[in-house]
Amino acid sequence: MMSNHYKKIESALIHGGIYGDKQTGAVNVPIYQTSTYEQSGLGQNSGWEYSRTGNPTRAALEALIAELEGGKAGFAFASGMAAITTVLSLLKAGDKVLISSNVYGGTFRVLDQVFQNFRIGYSIEDTTDLAALESKITPDVKAILVESPANPLLTVTDLAGVAAIAKKHGILSIVDNTFMTPYLQRPIALGIDIVLHSATKYLGGHSDVVAGLTVVNDEALAQRLAFLQNATGGVLAPFDSFLLIRGIKTLGVRLDRHVYNAETAASHLLHHPAVKKVYYPGLPDAQGYEINKKQAKNGGAMISFELRENYDIKKFFSSLHLVALAESLGGVESLVCHPASMTHASIPYEVRQQVGITDGLIRLSVGIENIEDILSDIDQAIAQSEVTQA
Repeated sequence: MMSNHYKKIESALIHGGIYGDKQTGAVNVPIYQTSTYEQSGLGQNSGWEYSRTGNPTRAALEALIAELEGGKAGFAFASGMAAITTVLSLLKAGDKVLISSNVYGGTFRVLDQVFQNFRIGYSIEDTTDLAALESKITPDVKAILVESPANPLLTVTDLAGVAAIAKKHGILSIVDNTFMTPYLQRPIALGIDIVLHSATKYLGGHSDVVAGLTVVNDEALAQRLAFLQNATGGVLAPFDSFLLIRGIKTLGVRLDRHVYNAETAASHLLHHPAVKKVYYPGLPDAQGYEINKKQAKNGGAMISFELRENYDIKKFFSSLHLVALAESLGGVESLVCHPASMTHASIPYEVRQQVGITDGLIRLSVGIENIEDILSDIDQAIAQSEVTQA
């Protein structure tokens, strides 16, 4: 719930959560770089005991993301994977989770190679088909984990529909909202139980911090996650919490520019003679365009595309100058990656082919540079990568 002093998210990004420092008047929350806190007596403390359990800088961040997502409680972790791992730890042996057919490779890996060791199963499903998804719910299914738009094919799932199915069957609905952030999409308002973020991406926004965030909209669920966060200990450090609060303050203005650039780039690539396919949910003929339009502010700033057969993608990557070939996304700089060998390499080849993550797929995180410079760099790299006939 936003303060009575403001109504719009642009203001909440700056003034939300725990704002400033009442003791000194500082407009920024201080970095409480401490591991422990002096207690006045046995069982008597000021509300803080040990920084794994709670830290004032981290608490300010957790209050901020809870407010932005419209939830009851937020939790900050040392990485997006630490956040996902903690949420999946709500499950027990014999339980199963349904996941979207294209999700971040790390999500697949932790389920496939870690949680299966504890007899927690998973099944890859097309979550865009709600009837088919509901038909896959068996008594052992306890959660549905969705990305929308999904990584890296930008497929869109009806989040309100997933939430309704989950509630009907008494299971958890979990949405990874990394690509959209609460500035563009608020899953809890659509009925989702748990929202996840790799805050390393757009929320941090400057490629200088690794972090994960989780928001829940239920007090009992919040207590369970608070226990798991403290028990497993993958918490975000005070300085990184400070950096993330600072990054979130400019999220609105950054994303406005990111999205403008992405919409321009998507249209440019769509009409480029060397480009075979463009994946961007903001294009009117994109899969899930109408659903995304209802549940999100716009199509976001991630684009995936494929070049035609007579272009060498290795040459394309090596010919870029402004756009960096790198893992991650959501920073102010434009980044490009090859999902099949980078972000989704942990997914077996057969599974990648089945869900459409081809070896020719290129993922572009559109930055906030001048769009003419971004497109000029992409165009010259495409031209350099054309394979001439002997």
